[in-house]
Amino acid sequence: MAEITANLVKQLRDQTGAGMMDCKTALTETGGDLEDATDWLRKKGLAAAAKKAGRLTAEGLIGVQIEARRGAMVEVNSETDFVARNESFQKLVRTIAALAPRAGGDLEALLRLQVPDSGRSVADEITQAISVIGENINLRRAAAIEVDEGIVGSYVHGVLAPGLGKIGVLVGLHSAGDAEQLAALGKQLAMHIAAARPHAVSVDRLDPTLVERERAIYAEQARASGKPDSIIDKMVEGRMRKYHEEVVLLEQVFVIDTSLKVKDAIDRLAETLGSSIAVTGFVRFALGEGLAPKPTNLADEVAQLAGA
Repeated sequence: MAEITANLVKQLRDQTGAGMMDCKTALTETGGDLEDATDWLRKKGLAAAAKKAGRLTAEGLIGVQIEARRGAMVEVNSETDFVARNESFQKLVRTIAALAPRAGGDLEALLRLQVPDSGRSVADEITQAISVIGENINLRRAAAIEVDEGIVGSYVHGVLAPGLGKIGVLVGLHSAGDAEQLAALGKQLAMHIAAARPHAVSVDRLDPTLVERERAIYAEQARASGKPDSIIDKMVEGRMRKYHEEVVLLEQVFVIDTSLKVKDAIDRLAETLGSSIAVTGFVRFALGEGLAPKPTNLADEVAQLAGA
């Protein structure tokens, strides 16, 4: 019997796409023979994941987990919305989200964490789920927010199950004020962020490259008007203020109460609580954002055109 080394297990995993623990079991059962171990995995349906690994995953779910003053969020993708509505897939996302606060937003660290119920790593749990569910599944990203005092607010939009949906938001509020009232504001801010999609908390935290690009565009537009430089400078500053109102959280009109800016709503509660409130940061995930569109099926297109 060949020695079951870590390199041998890795080799089998690379060949089959099966989980590490499944590969180790297969090698043990077959005396360390790679070919027999591959057949063993195929018979168990555990090698199927490799065939699905290249398929586009643009559907799925966002999972959110809040623990005390820590919040974490994950995006787990599937190939179809049908699978996203499957209880087995939802259980997988809940399991990963529950572990996510421990990883602190580090995707690789999260993939290495052990799932309590199975003893498998998150990476191997996903591979196992691919074999069972029959679609490619991918843990695309993770994020976390933590405050040393205050709360982490959250909101999930397009909810399919508690804590699972199509858009997720985390927002950190640092304050010594009443936790219950802070939590209510945190949820409102998270809802606002989901709808308004700000780029940064405050003006000074905007990406400088992005700011300079906008300023250059506005300056070019203003120069085209033929006005003097002194007027052009004022025009550019006016347009930059408008830009800040569009993309900076604190400067945006509050969607919950459009008579206020976000910073005014925060200041109002801070005065009520007798304690300052600072937004430490936020994260917004929208399912599938930035991914390539689904490939078009030419036969289906032709059939639709023929029907039309």
